[in-house]
Amino acid sequence: MRTLIVTSSLPYPPASGGALRAYGIIQGLAHAGHDLTLLSFHDGTPDPTQTPLAHLCRAIVTVPSPPPRHHTQRLRDLLLSNRADIACRLYSPVFEARLAELLRQPYDLIQFEGIEIGLYMPQARRAAPQAQIIFDTFNAEADLQAMMARIERAQPVRWPAALYSWIQAQRIVNYEGALCRMADGVIAVSVEDQTVLRAYRNDGKTFVLPSGIFVQDYQAKEHAQLPAHALVFTGKMDYRPNVDAMLWFHKTILPRLPQAHLVIVGQKPTPRLQTLAQRGRVSLTGWVDSVTPYLRAAQVYVAPLRMGSGTRLKLLEAMACGCAIVATSTAASGLSEQARAAMLLADDACSFAQAVQSLLDNPERRAALGQQARAAVAEAYDWPRLIPRLLAIYAEVQYGQRRHSSA
Repeated sequence: MRTLIVTSSLPYPPASGGALRAYGIIQGLAHAGHDLTLLSFHDGTPDPTQTPLAHLCRAIVTVPSPPPRHHTQRLRDLLLSNRADIACRLYSPVFEARLAELLRQPYDLIQFEGIEIGLYMPQARRAAPQAQIIFDTFNAEADLQAMMARIERAQPVRWPAALYSWIQAQRIVNYEGALCRMADGVIAVSVEDQTVLRAYRNDGKTFVLPSGIFVQDYQAKEHAQLPAHALVFTGKMDYRPNVDAMLWFHKTILPRLPQAHLVIVGQKPTPRLQTLAQRGRVSLTGWVDSVTPYLRAAQVYVAPLRMGSGTRLKLLEAMACGCAIVATSTAASGLSEQARAAMLLADDACSFAQAVQSLLDNPERRAALGQQARAAVAEAYDWPRLIPRLLAIYAEVQYGQRRHSSA
């Protein structure tokens, strides 16, 4: 099957949630015999031809990322239009032109990875009316923005951010809904997201494919040198749900754990997080080549997320490394019952701290939970197990289209 994959960034190295998902899908489809073309925004290194993507794709086309939208542009759109910011954040006439060139060739399937890149879906729909278009969502975005607004309105200092998210949530409903209805099939990463997204269309073509990892890639034995009683959190540290999680943990949970040291592993920590490292018992690594050594050295992996949707790939990575995990229900949402049973869940500061302390005090329980977690992620979230589900989704979408065409 001739397939065009469109992504907001080059999915290599697979070091973020979106890249991990897109790379897993690309590798799986290539091994299943798909003839793949990849179109991505990409700046600088690595050279795509020097990555494994070159062996998986017939062609890789990249375009420099558009410059960040100036705050005056965003304010103008906020006040003078009804457009969601996410609907125009990645607009590029160069990207539009390259997509037009690619669409002169016939494709059986065109898959858009994430809502940001979905702004080019109408162009694909017009230029390739016979192709099956798949919208692979990473989140139920309108619902996520509404959740951010609810959490942040509790802090007066965050009222501007809460108001912004509330406005964006109202606008994203229209944009997200239009994309879902335009696609021939919509893929959600969790049952919870599917429940939200299926309200946009009533034909049953909203499916679930969890995000996954390549479990074998997390078997390396290297350990980072971390302080005693190290609690590790990983993620892109300019992402609001991650920032909120760490600020909440530092303020309300870490003081209840007097011996613990919090290690925040991830790129682009915001200034609000950087100040935490100056107060003691907090370390920030910034960008690291691999999170695996940090996960293997963790006493406990913590996921105190209060906002978010989808599947938390950070949790899957921690499980694959055999970490004992304490997470909120929000962090663990979207995971299988088997995966949730392999971690301790707590939603208030006191309970969360007690769960962490119980694991710090009990090495045997930590080891047992880690083994349980590793088995759970291998069973349900290894990409070789997930790709057949994706192929089944494609088959169902195509069958429905043929049936519709012949009716």
